[in-house]
Amino acid sequence: MRAAITLCRVPEAAAGPFVFHDELEVGFRKAADIGFDAVELFLPGPDEASVAKIKDLCETHGLAIAAVGTGAGMLKHGLSLTDPAPARRAAALDFVLHMVELGGSLGAPAILGSMQGRHGGDVSRAMALEWLAASLRAAGDCAARFNVPFIYEPLNRYETNLFNQAAPAAAFIREHGLSNVRLLADLFHMAIEEKDIAAALVETADLLGHVHWADSNRHAAGFGHTMFQPVARALEDIGYAGFLSAEILPMPAPEEAARRTLASIRELFPSGN
Repeated sequence: MRAAITLCRVPEAAAGPFVFHDELEVGFRKAADIGFDAVELFLPGPDEASVAKIKDLCETHGLAIAAVGTGAGMLKHGLSLTDPAPARRAAALDFVLHMVELGGSLGAPAILGSMQGRHGGDVSRAMALEWLAASLRAAGDCAARFNVPFIYEPLNRYETNLFNQAAPAAAFIREHGLSNVRLLADLFHMAIEEKDIAAALVETADLLGHVHWADSNRHAAGFGHTMFQPVARALEDIGYAGFLSAEILPMPAPEEAARRTLASIRELFPSGN
């Protein structure tokens, strides 16, 4: 199983669930030295670094790009795809599409998490879901130009009220014919919302596109109470071949969190499959 580590360059996310916050050159070196296969990038925007520079770092350190996050659109600019103001929704989608293009140029998918927003006030659930479907379609079509999927992440109830569980999100994707949209299974969110994480992975196996490997307290595996053995078995049973990416708090220290993550993956997937 391929292991990835998060590298964040967004100052507003300094306290967020990202392991490394170093300059790109330093973060790539740390990821490679510890033994990861890839980095997952969380950047302020599509112009933070050129595609050429990132590709050069990948080649230098023998790393792939697992995925590119879009959450800076919310953190830095307050943008949401379900904003009641049409101009703000358009700006949000524009930001997402530019991140899709960045990721696609690197052979990686972009992820929609916090920018999905929520319904409430003047925005009914039906309206929010209509806007979400349209945005997912646009992002999926954009990603298809680069032969990568677009990744949608159900979040826990404290972060969104759109979709909190994998199965309803999968049903939504299928019902709207979003053929190039896949799901992100974040084990931290799933520990809050799913009755059985392994069963949820099996139920949505055909749409699983990315996994955030995190314990129940959003620390590295082993620091919380998530039972990882059945999760690992489920991923092997469904033939998941994507990345396990550590979107976790850098506790007790970034390097230790990184090493604990990699050790858990290597222990649970000794064959590397």
